[in-house]
Amino acid sequence: MKIGKEYLRVVQERFMSVKSLGDKTINQLSEEEIHWEYNEASNCVAVIVKHLNGNMQSRWTDFLSTDGEKTNRDRDSEFENTISSKQELMAIWENGWNVLFQTLEDLKEEDLLKEIYIRGERHSVMDAIERQMVHYASHIGQIVYIGKQVKGNYWKSLSIPKGKSASYLEYMKKKQE
Repeated sequence: MKIGKEYLRVVQERFMSVKSLGDKTINQLSEEEIHWEYNEASNCVAVIVKHLNGNMQSRWTDFLSTDGEKTNRDRDSEFENTISSKQELMAIWENGWNVLFQTLEDLKEEDLLKEIYIRGERHSVMDAIERQMVHYASHIGQIVYIGKQVKGNYWKSLSIPKGKSASYLEYMKKKQE
């Protein structure tokens, strides 16, 4: 097994897993709920999605050949709540992820130790991937947390529901037999 190929496979699966948490949360939210904010200092789901898209477009376009902070990116505008509908939100959401997954698909094992730049700071490709994984996972965690807050008792768990750990473990053991 080539470790670089395995790393690229695993990292794609992890990004897909993180995206899936966001997908499942957003699918539970209404048009109004994607704009819910705890307070003025908080971001709603629509703003977080807009920011993720801006980051993904900037970081993953021409990933190996240009700085990850593109000159045409207007990061500050990503934090303005301008998304008008859930349909628009979903198009923006998918657009960013598509750029990321296409870039990961195109990477080769020999690319992993190449150097790229983000805001003029040098990173190995592997480090840049990990940096983005942490960034996206933190924002998806925010989306999930907001979803739980606005849905309350109507929230559908994305993993093992409270009080169901033992039965889930038993299910997984039987599945392996």
